[in-house]
Amino acid sequence: MQPDSQTPMPAGADARDSYAATAFGEIVDRSLHAAAARYTLGLSPAALAAAYMDWAVHLASSPGKRMILADKAARKWLRLANWTAHCAGAGGSAPCIVPLPQDRRFRDPAWNTWPFNLYSQAFLLQQQWWHNATTDVRGVEREHEDVVSFVARQMLDMVAPTNFLATNPRLLRRTVESGGLNLLHGMQGLFEDWQRNIAGRKPEGTEAFAVGETVAVTPGRVILRNRLIELIQYAPTTAQVRPEPVVIVPAWIMKYYILDLSAQNSLVKYLTGQGFTVFMISWKNPTAEDRDLDMEDYRLLGVNAAIDAALRVTGAARAHAVGYCIGGTLLAIAAAAMARDGDDRLASLTFFATQTDFTEAGELMLFINESQLTFLEDMMWEQGFLDAAQMAGAFQILRSNDFVWSRIIDQRMMDEPTPMSDLMAWNADSTRMPYRMHSVYLRHLFLHNDLAEGRWLAGGRPVALADIRAPIFAVGTTADHVAPWRSVFKIHLLTETAVTFLLTSGGHNAGIVSEPGHPHREYQIREGKAEARYIDPDTWQQTTPKHEGSWWPAWAAWLAERSGPPGPPPPMGDEAHGLAPLYDAPGRYVLEA
Repeated sequence: MQPDSQTPMPAGADARDSYAATAFGEIVDRSLHAAAARYTLGLSPAALAAAYMDWAVHLASSPGKRMILADKAARKWLRLANWTAHCAGAGGSAPCIVPLPQDRRFRDPAWNTWPFNLYSQAFLLQQQWWHNATTDVRGVEREHEDVVSFVARQMLDMVAPTNFLATNPRLLRRTVESGGLNLLHGMQGLFEDWQRNIAGRKPEGTEAFAVGETVAVTPGRVILRNRLIELIQYAPTTAQVRPEPVVIVPAWIMKYYILDLSAQNSLVKYLTGQGFTVFMISWKNPTAEDRDLDMEDYRLLGVNAAIDAALRVTGAARAHAVGYCIGGTLLAIAAAAMARDGDDRLASLTFFATQTDFTEAGELMLFINESQLTFLEDMMWEQGFLDAAQMAGAFQILRSNDFVWSRIIDQRMMDEPTPMSDLMAWNADSTRMPYRMHSVYLRHLFLHNDLAEGRWLAGGRPVALADIRAPIFAVGTTADHVAPWRSVFKIHLLTETAVTFLLTSGGHNAGIVSEPGHPHREYQIREGKAEARYIDPDTWQQTTPKHEGSWWPAWAAWLAERSGPPGPPPPMGDEAHGLAPLYDAPGRYVLEA
C-alpha cells in the first residue's frame, strides 16, 4: 500500500535525505575526476577547455587581430620563400629566423645544410606565428592566455623536425654510421623505460648511487624521530665549532640528501668543514594513513621540533635556520610565528630558491586555478596523497623539450645515453605529498597568496613576514623554472630586516649544489641593510658585480660573521632530554619507498 502523499514526513527526514544525496553526489563527482586524472597527468580538462574557449571567443570577435595574423602569416611565408630562393641561387644564406637562446635543438651545424635548414626555418616561423596568435588577444584573461600559449608550444614541440628520422640530420647521420643499430638500441631502451615505469622502478643506473653507501654518507646520528621527521646531527670535523647550530629544513617534495650527495658536492660536509654543527631534517615519505597531515603539522613536528632539539643539544641561545624551496617557505612561516610570539632564538635565516610571494611563481602558475585545484584535490582525496609519478609528470610537461623529447631522441634514438649522476639519481628518488597538506599549500599559498598578504594562520593566528628581525640570506638561481629568481627576490618587499641577496647561475637544483671547483659557475651578491631603499630586480642584476666560482664560501663567511667565537664541539644528542642517538645517518625515513 502506497503512503498518502499528504501524510506529513517525520521531522528532519528531508534534511537527512538531502545530506545523503549531497554526500553521494560528491563521491560520484570526486571519483569520476580521480579516474580521469589517471589519464590526464592530473590536468583538468575543464580548466583547459575554459582557457581555450576564452581565447577562441575573443579571437573570433576580434577581426582586427585576425587581419594582423593573416598579414603576419603572409609576410612570414614570403620571407621563407625569398630565403629559400636565395639559398638555391647563391648556395647559402643567413637564416631568416634564429631560435630563442634557450632552444638548443638546432645548434648542430648540420641544420645549416639543405634541406634541413628549410625544415628548421619553416618550423621556427610557424612557432613564432602561433605565439603571435595566442598572445595579445584583447579581453582574454592573462592566465588563460598563458595556458593556451603553453599548450600551443607543447603541440608544436611534438611535431618539431628534430623528432623525426627523415627531418633530423643528426639522427640520419647516426643511423647511417651505425647501420641502424642506434634505432634498434633506442627502441629497446624505450621499452625498458616503459617497463621500469610500469613496475615503479627507478631509472637504469640509479643503483650505483645507494643512499647511505655512495650518497648521503656524511657521518652523523639520528637524535630525534617523530611521525613526520628524523633529525640528523652530523659529526664535527674540526677541533672547534661555532656555538650556533645550523638547522636545515629541506623540501619534502624530494628526499633530503640533495644537500648531502657525494663527498665532493655535499653542502653538509662543506659546512662541517667550516666549523659549523649541522642538523638536517629527513622527512617521512607519507602514505595514505598520513592524508590528514597539514602545514601546521609540518611546522610543529618539523621546523619547531628541529630547532628546539638543536638548541637543546648544543646549549646555544640561537640557531642559524636554513630552508630550501618549499622547506624555506615553511621556515618563513615558522620564523614569522616565532617573531610574532616574541621568540628571538633565530640568529639568521637562509632561504635557497624559496618563494614567499606567489604572484609570479613561474610556469607552475599555468595550472593553479580553482578548476585545476579542485580536480587535483579529488585525485588526492581518493588515494590520500599526491603520488611521485604524478608530480614528475607535471614537471616533465613544463619542460618537455628537456625532459621528454630530448631524452627520446638524443639519449635513446641517437644511442647516446647520459651517464647517471648523483643529482640525477636523487631526482629519481621522489616522495609523496599528503592530501590535506598539499591542498592547503596550493590553495592558500599559490592561489590566494595568503602568506604574503597576512592571512596565513599559524597556531590559529595570522603571521606577517614583516615581524621577522633576524638577518636574511636569500639565494636565487638564474635558470629556475620552479622558483623564478625574481619571485624569490620579493622577500625584499615583505620583510623589514637586512636582506642579503645572492643570484647564482644554474637551475633550481644544480644552482644550489654548486660546490667549490664546480666549473662554469658565477654569482652576484649584495648585502642589504634594514634601512636600505628598495632596488628592483632588473636594476639589481645590472648593477651588482659578478664573481666567478662557487657561492658557498661567501655564504659560509656571512654565517661566520653572525656567529660567536669557536669552542669545543657539543655532544652527539642529549639523552637526558630524550634526544639520545637512535641510529646512524642517513636514518630510516629516507630509505622508505
